[in-house]
Amino acid sequence: MIEHTDPHLVVVGENVMDLLPAPGGPGALRAAPGGGPANTAVAARRLGVPTRFLARIGSDGFGRMIRGRLLVEGLDPVGLLPAEEPSALALAGLGADGSAVYDFRMDDAADWRWRPGELPEELEPGVRALHAASLALFREPGAGFVEALLRREHGRGRVTVTLDPNIRPGVIGDPEAARALALRHVAQAHVVKASDEDLAFLYPDLTPEKAADALVELGPSLVVVTLGATGAFALSHGVRVEVSAPRVEVVDTVGAGDTFMGALLAWLDAHDRLGSDPRARLADLAEADLAQMLGFAARAAAVTVTREGADPPVTADLA
Repeated sequence: MIEHTDPHLVVVGENVMDLLPAPGGPGALRAAPGGGPANTAVAARRLGVPTRFLARIGSDGFGRMIRGRLLVEGLDPVGLLPAEEPSALALAGLGADGSAVYDFRMDDAADWRWRPGELPEELEPGVRALHAASLALFREPGAGFVEALLRREHGRGRVTVTLDPNIRPGVIGDPEAARALALRHVAQAHVVKASDEDLAFLYPDLTPEKAADALVELGPSLVVVTLGATGAFALSHGVRVEVSAPRVEVVDTVGAGDTFMGALLAWLDAHDRLGSDPRARLADLAEADLAQMLGFAARAAAVTVTREGADPPVTADLA
């Protein structure tokens, strides 16, 4: 039996059962538990961060597979809430470059059906960061509860609030309403990781660099932007650093951004940059710190893209 230590990281969000192409001819599929926040929680845990995942787990066979994955990975089971609703599904196709394209089936899914009293009223003293991401930020009725949780913890100042919007335009409702909501979330975060695609949705008339500047103006102390195969850059208190992505043979990109986020959190945790008085902890990140942080996260994501599905590295893989 896995022994659980008090979590440093709490992640809130969805699981999604990915239906991936499989050998056996056209139409052959295999089921693989995924979902951006779940993948990030697994990535952080594999890299040594004691992690609790707050999630509603569906009542069907897919839900049993999802719960099994999270428990095997050593995530703290306290936050895994059994729910009556079914699991969210995503039919995943792969482009010629290995990039993932999703067709979601999720209207009645358990993941965004949070009810009063299901999310914690307090985070334990040992928790250093609260991370939220992806579809659970946008889909009601649960999105309102997640937003309230972020606002509350940001106001308390006891933990670092981190965010990865991971925007899926086809399944988050009205674009203007979703854009306004995403920017409200950014204003409640100390650390934001966004892809260049996220920024194109949020600020369609701006370059990634200008869009990142706009995010900084909303209040985060650290903004990190991933640029796919090109690399990533970070902004913090006027310091800007960019790194290239490692050159690897890509199998698929499923879970790459989620792994990057999990590794980012693991680096920040290992370097005592998460916890109470979040702005002070992030205030003196120097150019060398940002370069090291980005390099670590980029290497972790690079390992993931060499594997099928969302299969993040362990610490030994990055030595």
